[in-house]
Amino acid sequence: MNQLTKEQVLNEIKNSPNPKVKVAVTDIDGVLRGKYIHKDKFFSAVEGGFGFCDVIFGWDINDLAYENMDFTGWHTGYPDALAHLDLRTFRKVPWDGDVPFFLGDFHLDVCPRNLLKKVRQTATEMGFSASFGQEFEWFNFKETTEDLHERNFSSPEHLTPGMFGYSLLRMANNSDFFNDIYDLMMKFNVPIEGLHTETGPGVLEAAILYGDVLESADRAVLFKSGVKEIGVKYGIMPTFMAKISEKLPGCSGHLHQSLSDGKNNLFFDGNSPTTMSELMENYLAGLLYCMPHVLPMYAPTINSFKRLVEGAWAPTTMTWGIDNRTTSVRALPGSSKSTRIELRVVGSDANPYLAHAASLASGLYGIGHKLKLPSMTKGNGYLDKSHGVLHRSLWDATQVFKNSTVAKELFGDQFVAHFAGTREIECRHYAKAVTDWEYKRYFEIV
Repeated sequence: MNQLTKEQVLNEIKNSPNPKVKVAVTDIDGVLRGKYIHKDKFFSAVEGGFGFCDVIFGWDINDLAYENMDFTGWHTGYPDALAHLDLRTFRKVPWDGDVPFFLGDFHLDVCPRNLLKKVRQTATEMGFSASFGQEFEWFNFKETTEDLHERNFSSPEHLTPGMFGYSLLRMANNSDFFNDIYDLMMKFNVPIEGLHTETGPGVLEAAILYGDVLESADRAVLFKSGVKEIGVKYGIMPTFMAKISEKLPGCSGHLHQSLSDGKNNLFFDGNSPTTMSELMENYLAGLLYCMPHVLPMYAPTINSFKRLVEGAWAPTTMTWGIDNRTTSVRALPGSSKSTRIELRVVGSDANPYLAHAASLASGLYGIGHKLKLPSMTKGNGYLDKSHGVLHRSLWDATQVFKNSTVAKELFGDQFVAHFAGTREIECRHYAKAVTDWEYKRYFEIV
């Protein structure tokens, strides 16, 4: 889709037969929060922004207000913050009557999209253009919201049975749903490079076409929300939980990335034995060095860390390798067009803005500090613990992040304090919960 000018966008809205416009922002967890506004309000919002309650950064994924947070809370009265629409995000929602749609953000340190914009600006000032593309794996169930809540989310029915990756047969069984994902996302300007079944009952994987790092994160956020909205039409409930069952593989949100000078892929060096440039090696070294300092931005939930276990197609060690799917970072050297890095730590439950920001900032840190790349892992990356292992819990990872001078250098004190506080509250909620596992283990015996 060619980028429209501001005047062209405004004319599109002015001439639209639809009297309303759909606008949205994301909260700290990457959940899309939005509303319909009248066209008249849209035109005033274009120039001066519009009020949006700052509670979206003051409550959790279930709308439970955070306690003892500095940014907002009962002590501030949850005032409106000024949201700014990004006219470059203009789309029409094909499954919602082609209603005009825009993403926005806040000029606040705690706003995930604003954080990514700052990191992107740092890359620009260093002379780099960052290209990213995200992949998602997710489970699909023959369920409705009402049914699942009535059954307390017990025993959801998988869309398809068995373990059948890359199955054309399974896709044929639900061809209308699959085709709508592909075709409607394309119309929504979220182009999909590939869509297929992944191993696991009812699991799909989509690779979103790469683009500018901010556009990539926008597409990722819209993809997750859009798939859920399309699923409603078919009585299908998709979930992007990182780990749906201990018996099944987890769901990733792998990030492919490279840097250019606007013309050339700076990760490619035809004179290098590996075709990897020194810049690519510095960037990759930064990803590994910063990984323990930013891990909650890749794995933000209790459930995230249940995906990061050995032998389940998710990494556990701070390793890298060439085309090695057992390492945290998979280097993919090749042609001047295709040479890139795949970060495999990110789960499908991560906030795309924060995952993109953490990854790009880490890579730029490696370039700025000219970090040397540690030795490459050959073979089974789960066994190579020579460079350290990933934290095993959200609490442990958050404590490192909270006190990290590296994280504060990359993202600022306010964001680090706020995001760390939200993750600690997530851990406290989990610690208080009594689970089915405890009933099954202790109820009869103790």
